Amino acid sequence: MMLRRGFILFLPRLVGLLVVACCSMSIVYMLACTPKGDNQQLALPRVHSPTMKEGYEAVLQEREEQHRNYIISLKKQIAQLKAELQGRTEQLKNMQNQYPDSLDIQLDHSKPEKAQANLLAFLRSQVDKAEVHSGVKLSTEYAAVPFESFTLQKVYQLETGLTRHPEEKPVRKDKRDELIEVIELAVGSLNKPDGVSKAKPRVYTASDFVEGIYRTEKNKGTLYELTFKGDAKHQFKKIVLFRPFGPVMKVKNENVNMADTLINVIVPLAKRASKFRQFMQNFREMGIQQDGRIHLTVVYFGKEQMNEVKSILENTSKSANFKNFTFIQLNEEFSRGKGLDVGARFWKGNNVVLFFCDVDIYFTAEFLNSCRLNTQPGKKVFYPVLFSQYNPSIIYGHHDSIPSLEQQLIIKKETGFWRDFGFGMTCQYRSDFINIGGFDLDIKGWGGEDVHLYRKYLHSNLMVIRTPVRGLFHLWHEKQCLDELTPEQYKMCMQSKAMNEASHGQLGMLVFKQEIETHLHRQKLSSKKT
Repeated sequence: MMLRRGFILFLPRLVGLLVVACCSMSIVYMLACTPKGDNQQLALPRVHSPTMKEGYEAVLQEREEQHRNYIISLKKQIAQLKAELQGRTEQLKNMQNQYPDSLDIQLDHSKPEKAQANLLAFLRSQVDKAEVHSGVKLSTEYAAVPFESFTLQKVYQLETGLTRHPEEKPVRKDKRDELIEVIELAVGSLNKPDGVSKAKPRVYTASDFVEGIYRTEKNKGTLYELTFKGDAKHQFKKIVLFRPFGPVMKVKNENVNMADTLINVIVPLAKRASKFRQFMQNFREMGIQQDGRIHLTVVYFGKEQMNEVKSILENTSKSANFKNFTFIQLNEEFSRGKGLDVGARFWKGNNVVLFFCDVDIYFTAEFLNSCRLNTQPGKKVFYPVLFSQYNPSIIYGHHDSIPSLEQQLIIKKETGFWRDFGFGMTCQYRSDFINIGGFDLDIKGWGGEDVHLYRKYLHSNLMVIRTPVRGLFHLWHEKQCLDELTPEQYKMCMQSKAMNEASHGQLGMLVFKQEIETHLHRQKLSSKKT
């Protein structure tokens, strides 16, 4: 395939070289046929010669004949060059027809039906090339094209820069028009009669739209996945659309029933009993009371504070009548990868969605649905980009008091950032995790194990769904970077610690606090004098 494409690319260069060669031959011929100079021409008769008039006429006649022959010769050469160029062009077209490339559409405007069929074939080839039906093998963690998520009112975007916001509202006009068109087309597709069912069909509207994700591969097109409310609780309609730099094409229309899809939340833990108590409050409200299709696996390292953690778990179990939990205790040094791997392999039931979580994570019931909708055994794994909270004491330092946790969980530039460098929170089916080989158990302590697993999925044929989600938060906590960490782990830990404190503007205010206070003091003195 590469040789064929290289040959096709070489043909235009060959034609160009032939044209240049022909032009060079013409120039040589012109130089050879140019009339001779004055010192080589026929001598003009002398002025006082008796045959002066006849001599001038003979010379002029000969020169005219020479120029006429020269013009005829040039016209023949031009005609020959045109014919040769036309022949080379026909050869190039024949070669392109013999070795067709989907990137080059052969549109015959004299036959509209054939042109339309060729265009449709090209657009469908773009769908096949794009990562729509299956994943493709990628070389590094930076090669994955992330999705952006959106609702009817907002777009949650990763590439914020310093002048943009993690959530865009109001949405920019061109993006708003694009997404409205896609939602309307999806609603129209849902309302189109299938011709099979005789029951009165339900009429869908834009208000049934739950959430969507989209991403653009610049050499193929834009992929959209939209989720709508289904006919019953825990049921959804999912529409997949693709815009191959042309009309939007419906790729899939399927019913998605998540009523029986269980999520096993696996939390590795060592000490941190107070943080676990806060986590269990969130788990009880969102996981048990609102969602209800959830299991909790706690993998505990060591024995310090273990009884307190078990007591919190048992109290929640009694008060919420919740029995779907597993407690595993390991007498060894904490390793996040080891804890998650042990928890995943301990499950003995049917294939289940695994949500790898940390004790300082806050999630909503909507996120749990996103976790289910974006995973598919043997097809897709979900790597959500969570919103990481800044240090509340810095953000709300000028307030009388720090707001409650629920009031802090808002997505704004001043309150946090999309943690797009983190790959620790992930959803995948247990079968995919086992088949991919699980975690690298040689990695100890903090960091590294999540990137290693992420790269495994990227190198497989599974589709990696990477998108910011509005229902998953990393709660701020003071980070301790231990001396036992390797140099690479320690560097990663310190970078994470710096990113967690505050925004550029807020950190700048702290750095220049003395200058600001001096300026305000001078302003106060100056106002008193006046």
